[in-house]
Amino acid sequence: MTILLAGCGDLGTEAGLRFAGLGHRVVGWRRSPSKLPAAIEGVAADLSSAQLPPVPADTSVVVIALAADAPREDAYRAAYVDGVAHVLDALERDGVIPRRVLFVSSTAVYGDAGGGWVDEGTPPEPGGFSGRVLVEAEDLLQSRLAGSGTAAVSLRLGGIYGPGRTRLIDQVRTGSAVVPQDVRYTNRIHRDDAAAALVHLATMESTAAPVYIGVDNEAADLGSVLRFLAAEMKLPEPAVGDAGPARGGNKRCSNKLLRGTGFTFALPSFREGYRDVLAGNGVRHP
Repeated sequence: MTILLAGCGDLGTEAGLRFAGLGHRVVGWRRSPSKLPAAIEGVAADLSSAQLPPVPADTSVVVIALAADAPREDAYRAAYVDGVAHVLDALERDGVIPRRVLFVSSTAVYGDAGGGWVDEGTPPEPGGFSGRVLVEAEDLLQSRLAGSGTAAVSLRLGGIYGPGRTRLIDQVRTGSAVVPQDVRYTNRIHRDDAAAALVHLATMESTAAPVYIGVDNEAADLGSVLRFLAAEMKLPEPAVGDAGPARGGNKRCSNKLLRGTGFTFALPSFREGYRDVLAGNGVRHP
């Protein structure tokens, strides 16, 4: 197959390398294509612009993996809503009808659930602008592709960690980590499993659902994660105190639908994943 990666940062590049490893042709759009590995055909593209390069005529799957330039609503809208629209415009312009378009979204669309479970059937209730913009982008993707012959799929990823993504590790190491006084659930996925899930959903033969949640097998209490990291690094346990507002909301996300497609996690919980990071495995792609 020919795979078009619309957005080729760390996650997109890792997915691209995995697609290429399976023998697929991979074309990657990004502003600085010279940074891409040789296995990905880099093409200069600014996804915030309506002037996008030609889409390869034999494109079977498009993966839209965007990132905002700044943590502001206008930057999010320019990246996600405008970016999705411009990619879809380019497909229409060139008359290309891929089998599937995958959009990398986030569990931020759910907001706070008071520690309760959420799944793909839970109505989005974003608590901030990032979740609201992502819902808008998902809805745009579904509405534009309805009846087109192309399946629209959104993968709502939890917090991505992995090589070079060491926020919690750094907090524990510097002594700035605080264990919340209340139980606060967090949801995460290792970068490698996130990339593997994209490849799996792009290439599986069965019909894809419109939405999947991409988190590992354990919605973990933040305090348990911080204490685990301290033990692994042989550092003192972080103090219990006021940890501030919950990052991403207090909720437990179910990955049952994703696992039901036959996908298996190489790093099924924070324990295996953070041990892999602490061992120095992998690299963050520029």
